[in-house]
Amino acid sequence: MGRVDDGAVPLAQAWRGGILESTHTGHAVICDETGQIVESWGNPAAVIFPRSSCKMLQALPLLESGAAEAAGLTERQLALSCASHEGAALHTEAVAHWLADRGLSETDLRCGAHEPYDRAERNRLIEGHEKPCQLHNNCSGKHAGFLTLNQHLRGGSEYVELDHPVQKAVKAAFEETTGEVSPGYGIDGCSAPNFATSVHGLARAMSAFAAARDAGSTRERAMHRLARSMATYPEMVAGEGRACTELMRAMDGKVAIKTGAEAVFVAIVPDRKMGIALKITDGGTRGAEAAIAGLLVKLGVLDADHPATRKRLNAVQKNWRGFETGIITLAPGFA
Repeated sequence: MGRVDDGAVPLAQAWRGGILESTHTGHAVICDETGQIVESWGNPAAVIFPRSSCKMLQALPLLESGAAEAAGLTERQLALSCASHEGAALHTEAVAHWLADRGLSETDLRCGAHEPYDRAERNRLIEGHEKPCQLHNNCSGKHAGFLTLNQHLRGGSEYVELDHPVQKAVKAAFEETTGEVSPGYGIDGCSAPNFATSVHGLARAMSAFAAARDAGSTRERAMHRLARSMATYPEMVAGEGRACTELMRAMDGKVAIKTGAEAVFVAIVPDRKMGIALKITDGGTRGAEAAIAGLLVKLGVLDADHPATRKRLNAVQKNWRGFETGIITLAPGFA
């Protein structure tokens, strides 16, 4: 495996006045249902932290253990377990109700509090002189899933610790689906361990989700249900105006996609039985969104002229007076 900057190639570019102003380099891999590389750019062996792009992997033990079924979790809740939501009312209320149904509360979460990304909710807090709580954390849905699994496993309260049964189950599922022994881990923004893997390993895992059907092994059924839930409830996975939500809607619920911090993006494409993973080395979201849109267009599952696509790919940049100043494109030779 190589470092994240080893062998990176240009994936996206920003132009201004007909002159190349900025270049986003990175790595991208498309895998088939066997986990083999169909096409790649940069270094497939580059080691990355998948960050929130791997939340469907972290949710696998929730289903495989029987905890989700025992708790009667809905498809909407499963989508929320894979979410990096914006802390809008629909997200915080859904997490609060989920916890209450389990006899739990906001204080049982271990994700920490931050200001909601949703403007309406942020303004409501300011106007009411309220502080954000852990429900507003973009990972609170994932943590509600961890807590539900933890109840099933009868583990201790500190479920984010590396040696906790919840995280041991997550690591096992992560390594089995990526097909790699993780070379290490970091602590994510929500305090949970985030296991490293190669870009190829992450794409391999996504292709397994893409090939999974609602019949077969326990893992295949879990993968199928999680991917279907994400694609069916895109508003729960991110929120209004966000790339994950808008692009999944643009693909009519046929593809599940998920971003992660520091410009990671993945896609699960069941109709093609293919998985995608990419990483922009500078951590720039702009480059990652353009790159994933380009690959989805390449696979024929996203309309290049859809407004959600044009917002991110071949996206005209405007200044505060509405003048066109530049454009974001794919780099030559990519997608």
